[in-house]
This record gives sequence, C-alpha cells and structure tokens, in this order.
Amino acid sequence: MLTAGSISGAAAAKGGAGDLPRKKTASGTAYHEAGSGEPLVLIHGVGMRLEAWAPQIAFLSAGHRVIAVDMPGHGESAKLPAGSRLEEFVAWFGRFLDEMAIGRVNVAGHSMGALVSGGAAATLGDRISRVAYLNGVYRRDQQAKAAVLARAAAIPVTGVDKEGPLARWFGDDADSVVARELTRKWLNLVDPQGYAVAYAAFAGGDETYADRWKDVAGPALFLTGSDDPNSTPLMAEQMAALAPRGWVRIVEGHRHMVNLTAPDIVNSLLAEWLSFGEDER
Repeated sequence: MLTAGSISGAAAAKGGAGDLPRKKTASGTAYHEAGSGEPLVLIHGVGMRLEAWAPQIAFLSAGHRVIAVDMPGHGESAKLPAGSRLEEFVAWFGRFLDEMAIGRVNVAGHSMGALVSGGAAATLGDRISRVAYLNGVYRRDQQAKAAVLARAAAIPVTGVDKEGPLARWFGDDADSVVARELTRKWLNLVDPQGYAVAYAAFAGGDETYADRWKDVAGPALFLTGSDDPNSTPLMAEQMAALAPRGWVRIVEGHRHMVNLTAPDIVNSLLAEWLSFGEDER
C-alpha cells in the first residue's frame, strides 16, 4: 500500500481549477497537448473532462508528449451515437491516433477511460506500448453489476446524477474538499446525452475485454485506491495476474479520484511505469 496526502489548494489552482486550451481533430475530438518526447495519451472517466488530468499533464509533460483528450460527448468533443458500446469508444480512440498520426503510444485511462485503454491494448496490437489502468473495473459481482445497470437505466428519466458519484468517489475527510468541488463543477458541465451514452457503455463494458489481458504484452500498471468501493483492489490484482507484464499499485486511504486526491503518488507511479522498457516487468 502507498500513502499520500490529498491535492492541495495550490496544486488545484495550478493544475485543475482552470480550463485548458484545446485543439480539435477533423472528426471533432478535442484535446490538449503539452511537452515533447514519447507520446502519452490520457483518457478521463464518465462525467469528467480532460482537466481532470491536470496534475499529471503538468508533471509528465516535462519528459513526454502528453495528450489529454475529451472523451466523446464530454468537454468539447463530438458525441458518439446513442447505443454506442465500449467497442465504439475503443474504435474512436483508434481513429484519434490515426488523425494525430501517432504510430505507437502509451495510454493511461481512468475509470471509463481505463476500459477504453484496456480495449485499445487488447485490440490495437503493437500500437500500444504501455497501458495504465487507473480505478478501472473488471468483472463486477452480481450486486455491483445490478447497481450500475440500474444507474444507467435511470439517466434518461432522472438526468445526470451529480451527488451519487461524489458520495462514491470521495470520503468525508477535509483533504478531499478541493478535488470534490472540482469534480462537482465538471459534472455540472457535462452534456446529458454524452453522459448517458458513455455511462451505458461503462455499465456494460466490464467484461468486454476481460479475457484479453493475457494478450497484452507491454508493461501494464493497475492502480486504484484502497477505499474505492467499485474499482476495487481485488479487481486490480486479478487483472495484473493475467497480464504478462502486469503489476498492481494501491494507494492507501484514497477512493476513486485518486489521481486528484493523491497526485504526487500517482505521478510518481506513472513515471515509474513510463520508465520501464517494453520488454520489462
């Protein structure tokens, strides 16, 4: 287990409180780019936007070409059609790499972004050098699956639930206040239709590529918080055991938005992951 303090007010002001400038591909994917070197693409989760990676962008762009994307229907990116499944989100990511003329890439995803990054690692072959799977789900148990499917079904009726995610993603400790309020802001900005499409894909996607970790040859980091009730340490351990070069890192005392509540630890672990050769681990 690894311990860390939460994101400070100064760190939030530096890396997460303001909007980041964007460019767009021809098909309408918005992205922010910083730094130079080996490329790293960051994919956020449902309801978020690329600013959710701000602490990682600031740190990792010192040695890498860091590209954070707005997932379809989030931030300023174009939507995918209603009914799009996880496979369509993975295909979107492949098209984004083509539009950016990126041949090989490292990819880190958080939550729904983790599912996309795992799908990319499983299906895009040698184009994915390394994959980092942050707070990602794997084969939910029956109770968890029923709960997430019920939440997905309720969205067209009740709209975007802003308080439920905050309750699941953060503890009540004072140290989480800044990150929680940033997350609340992003949930309030999300497009309801884009959110609904992504959440439905997320709800049904925990098994889509679950059998493919054995085929992921590059270094694979599985990272989550010890107190994340949905993307659990056990899930991370199960996936890492299947991946030929997989390993687990658990951040003690943190929940779902660990990249915001423990940015220094997460930055260090991502730097460690990026330092390994493709034949190591």
